[in-house]
Amino acid sequence: MTKLTRRVLFTSAGSAALLTAAGCSNGLGSNGAEQIDARVDAALNYLFSTYPSTRDLADKAAGMLVMPLVTRVGLGIGGAYGRGALRVGGVTVDYYSAAKASIGLQIGAQQYAHVLFFMTQDALAEFRNSPGWAVGADVRYVLKNEGETISVDTTTTLTPVIAVVFGQAGLIAGATIEGTKYTRIIP
Repeated sequence: MTKLTRRVLFTSAGSAALLTAAGCSNGLGSNGAEQIDARVDAALNYLFSTYPSTRDLADKAAGMLVMPLVTRVGLGIGGAYGRGALRVGGVTVDYYSAAKASIGLQIGAQQYAHVLFFMTQDALAEFRNSPGWAVGADVRYVLKNEGETISVDTTTTLTPVIAVVFGQAGLIAGATIEGTKYTRIIP
């Protein structure tokens, strides 16, 4: 008779999460910068055509970090990972990964995209100069998890960092980027 211990349970949950993540097309093992840039272009095209007011945000932003595909999995212990590009003046200047870990009541998998609009030069400089930047309290969400309409107002454009989460698909409800850490990478 096999005795079920916490170690076996956590190892099984972690293994299931890793296998699920490996099966998702999240950019791991991709063709590098070209594939990331192509995904970023597609994500921005979708965002601007689905939510036209986000184009105003992009025009006013000092820069934007586009994460075109983030894969999130969870079975008690969960995590999320994706890769994207930082664009300044419409040009890619750096590549980043986004990683997040979580623990709690969760099961399933989900994919989504998000864009961080850096509305001030100071916010953009702080992001670029940090060895690993995590989403904090100064980030304002302008798109609810359910995909409601985005409204851009004076308050929104005065916020240093604005997050837009979109394109959710999968079995875990509520894509968020809270607790996500961004790290510069070489694709």
